[in-house]
This record gives sequence, structure tokens and C-alpha cells, in this order.
Amino acid sequence: MSAPDRYYVQAVKTGNCDLERLAYLISNQSTVSEADCLAVLHSFVHNMMDELEQGRVVELGHLGNFQIKVSSLPSNSPEEVGIENVKSIGVNYRPSLKIKKRLQKIKFKLQK
Repeated sequence: MSAPDRYYVQAVKTGNCDLERLAYLISNQSTVSEADCLAVLHSFVHNMMDELEQGRVVELGHLGNFQIKVSSLPSNSPEEVGIENVKSIGVNYRPSLKIKKRLQKIKFKLQK
């Protein structure tokens, strides 16, 4: 006898939003030109990466915090620890309380 069908809620991608789109949106909500907004966003990304590389947590207010994360293999002694222990490097994102609350209010609809 086969198991009955199961159905799950999942997020469905509806498109992408890049830096150029964000610059366009910001420029339409302010007196700053789209080119100036894009320049600031590019500078923001560059400086955020520099700060993360320095080991700092980048705190972005209502958006949340970003920090470098490392997954590594264990060693038997401190002397054996090296770059070869690193399995992966990534960025850890911790949303702010405001973001967490907003996520709880997302409306879902059935997609076939």
C-alpha cells in the first residue's frame, strides 16, 4: 500500500531585485538621483565586505546583523589547526526582531 500524498508550504520565487533595481526604487522615493543611489549601494557592499573580512559583525539596524561563519574539521592539538581544516566559509544573517515580526505576518496563497 502506498503512502498518501503529502503537501507542504514553501516559498516561491517571484523574481529578483538587484542593486540597480534598489537604486531605482530609492531614487523614486527621494531627491537623490538613481546614479548616486547606485554609487552609494556599491560603496555599501564594498565596505560591508571589508568589515566582515576584519571579523566585525555588521549591524544594519532594522534589517539585522551579518557575520562571517566558518565550518571546520577538528584537530587533536592547536598545532595541527590550519587552513586545511576549513570546510566552508559563509555569511551568517540574524534578522532583527522587526524583521522576525514582519515575517510572521506574511500571507500565503495556494499555487498549483
